[in-house]
Amino acid sequence: MSGQLEHELELNVPASEAWDLFGTIGIGKLVEAEMPELFQKVELIEGDGGVGTILKLTFTPGTPGPASYKEKFTKIDNEKLIKETEVVEGGYLEFGFTLFRVRFEIIEKGEEYSSIIKTTIEYEIKEEHAANASFVSIEPLANIMEVAKNYLNRNKASKEAK
Repeated sequence: MSGQLEHELELNVPASEAWDLFGTIGIGKLVEAEMPELFQKVELIEGDGGVGTILKLTFTPGTPGPASYKEKFTKIDNEKLIKETEVVEGGYLEFGFTLFRVRFEIIEKGEEYSSIIKTTIEYEIKEEHAANASFVSIEPLANIMEVAKNYLNRNKASKEAK
């Protein structure tokens, strides 16, 4: 069994500025700093932010879903502004998932200070664990996108004030 969830959010910054955050490990550092209600810790296990980088995400106790997992950056396309990560250890894999992929895509809107962040979760789960598909929710990623949008807007405002 497989499935897909999507979320889009308009950002008030150029695609290049959004990519500076989402195309790197910067988004992991941001959520650890600004979302303690969701993330207890985001650790760089291996790599420098490029393809092959592995992060360990530890969620705050009491958060629904897995306690922690490791994700690997499997695709970073600096021209198309697409980054994909896949869970490689723990987390959803322990619930019968054979694939749990998150894709961030930055879409330029053609206006000078406007872009869209499109977030997609793709998953595959063994039939005998199909009920666990209910653990998949786009809501945490939607919340992360809002935090990122606020961060990008603050940075934009501070640059304009200088």
